[in-house]
Amino acid sequence: MLVTLLLALAIPCSAQLGVVMGLLAGLSGWAVVAWLAAIAVVFFIVGWAAARVLPGARAPFWIEIPPLRAPRPINLIRKVKTRVVWYLREAVPLFLIGTALLFVLDRTGGLKGLETTMSPLVTGWLGLPREATFALISGFLRRDYGAAGFYALSQRGLLGAQQVVVALVTLTLFVPCFAQFLMMVKERGLRTAAWVLLAVTGIALLVGGLMRIILTALGGLS
Repeated sequence: MLVTLLLALAIPCSAQLGVVMGLLAGLSGWAVVAWLAAIAVVFFIVGWAAARVLPGARAPFWIEIPPLRAPRPINLIRKVKTRVVWYLREAVPLFLIGTALLFVLDRTGGLKGLETTMSPLVTGWLGLPREATFALISGFLRRDYGAAGFYALSQRGLLGAQQVVVALVTLTLFVPCFAQFLMMVKERGLRTAAWVLLAVTGIALLVGGLMRIILTALGGLS
């Protein structure tokens, strides 16, 4: 349960991480430090607090070290094939569902309604432009969509350095993508997945707003 919570909260996917690094590359080193520090601090505080709230006991961790041998090409091929087949069967359909849901919400006007509802929180508490609301919402359906949305806003000059850091901290901590949420439902059940979703959403928005306040108090970023 602890691992599920922390993975959903503070571990970005590879596609999202690439866009995050691209955005941070155009800023100062302090922006990178601020982003990393915020994620690390939240990771350890939430992990420490959750370990004391959730029932359970520490279990000894034992791992047997296998004998070191040169890998056989046929074994590597078999393992790669197994992993690829699993990914195509389990993960790809979830990504397709998330993309289809985004399309349906856009066509039916549901996406616009969500933007209208969340915009006051995004513009007021997080200090981001209204357009950032769409990036956060689409980040739930596909995390890389959200990161790409913030990248587009930055390229258009709608995000300053401080806003980029606040946006990336919020996005990294924000609700896991729809595919990840469905995997949590499959592994942990709907109730647990829903609680993780609510907890992660609240923490992300809280930390994002606090990050804005702290950076503003320190004079912002360049």
